[in-house]
Amino acid sequence: MEVRFVDTTFRDGSQSLWAMGIRVGMMESVAHTMAQAGFDVIEVPINAIYLKKFVRDLKEDPWEMARMVARTMPNAIKGCMAGGFIHPFEAPPPQAIVELFYARLADIGALNRAQMTCNTFDQPKRQFPWIIPLFRKLGLQIAMALSYTLSPRHTDAYYAAKAREVLAFKPDCIYLKDQGGLLTVDRARTLLPVLLKAAGGVPLELHSHCTTGLAPLVYLEALKLGVHTLHTAIPPLANGSSQPSVFNVASNARRLGFSPRIDVASLRPVAEKLTAIARQDALPIGEPLEYDEAQYLHQVPGGVISNLRHQLAELRIAHRLDEVLEESVQVRKDLGYPIMITPHSQFMVTQSAINVAMGERYGHVIDELILFAQGVYGEDSGYPWMDPNLKDKLLSMPRARELAAQKRQDLPIQKIREQFGGAGVSDEEFLLRYIMKGEQEIQAMRAAGPSRQYFGASMPLTSLIRELDKHPQVRYASVQRGSDSIVVQNRSGEGVPSA
Repeated sequence: MEVRFVDTTFRDGSQSLWAMGIRVGMMESVAHTMAQAGFDVIEVPINAIYLKKFVRDLKEDPWEMARMVARTMPNAIKGCMAGGFIHPFEAPPPQAIVELFYARLADIGALNRAQMTCNTFDQPKRQFPWIIPLFRKLGLQIAMALSYTLSPRHTDAYYAAKAREVLAFKPDCIYLKDQGGLLTVDRARTLLPVLLKAAGGVPLELHSHCTTGLAPLVYLEALKLGVHTLHTAIPPLANGSSQPSVFNVASNARRLGFSPRIDVASLRPVAEKLTAIARQDALPIGEPLEYDEAQYLHQVPGGVISNLRHQLAELRIAHRLDEVLEESVQVRKDLGYPIMITPHSQFMVTQSAINVAMGERYGHVIDELILFAQGVYGEDSGYPWMDPNLKDKLLSMPRARELAAQKRQDLPIQKIREQFGGAGVSDEEFLLRYIMKGEQEIQAMRAAGPSRQYFGASMPLTSLIRELDKHPQVRYASVQRGSDSIVVQNRSGEGVPSA
């Protein structure tokens, strides 16, 4: 029996371990090799959260990234989280904007598979009826994710009902998305057979994180139970709070008598290259984690924990991480047990950080909690099960009346274009200005210059020249191999004595 693999290195691996810090050049240095290795799907970072990260923090053009993955991986199925929105933390934009965004990605060839979460808010009711026909028209595969969590209301029967509900949309596959790494071998033995039966022959995939150290074991149990497509990552962007390593899973699957549909040998140089990049740029290297019972209490997912650490460090309160995680347990209970996944997990940890920093629970609340209490995120979010006293408090706030009075305007796309430069602006530029809410950050990105390139042992002379350019005190370097020799001169160091 074959085992198939979905690669998460560029998207979820980076989000889980590098706070979404993977650069265009890093991906480009290994993308072609990865595309030839036999993955069923390769996740790419092309949703709007990543687009903002590229522009704001990395100072790189996300459209350049989209064209790069299309150029270097033309035959690979490229997937990413998608849906009837552009940015999950904001109100859905007019449908015409969403349609233009995904049509542009599909036209470039950067997106072939739309991955949609089905049980965190009311996408099946509000968005699927129009967005899925669009994705079908664009020729995209449809992958529907059921987010896994632990709470009094998220039973095996709940997941079976949700799986049957999404069958109406005729997905190409369904996958259990264990973003918190909470699935155990025992729970897999009861839940996965239920999902396989409810899926009615639609392929089932498994996506988990290594935050509790159990995911590699759960993957092997899933194989025995009949789930034969697994989401993995390539070191150094595997393990830790990311997905299991493709090397470990493939090796163990083979020992169980399965046939991994992946060229593991071709991926060794990819791991070596990415590890060298991580060390060069002082980025974390994923390592297996010890079992942590606390993960089952706070349930903060792997894709959020790295960003939370990063942001708390920027605020100089990184030492209070454990307090924030402990507080998030109470906040989640108060809000009716929302699934800890984007965007709800970010709401939970943000409010928890505010509670800890201020020393008062809900003394100051973010708008998203008020919108939550108003039911904006739908029944699946958990708001019907909220603590009634907290709900009353949030709904009685003056800010609640202001938010309730704000009505989203479905302006014609021509009117929105006028706000961002008019008809003469290209679709890509218009969408980027819309996502970034103006031009200021885009101009700063372009002022930073072209994306950084990452070369390695396969291009030693290029690497040498780039390194020499960093050290003007070095005037030249002489390289000799046998009877062949070459002298590389650093012109920026002319007239400067060599060290």
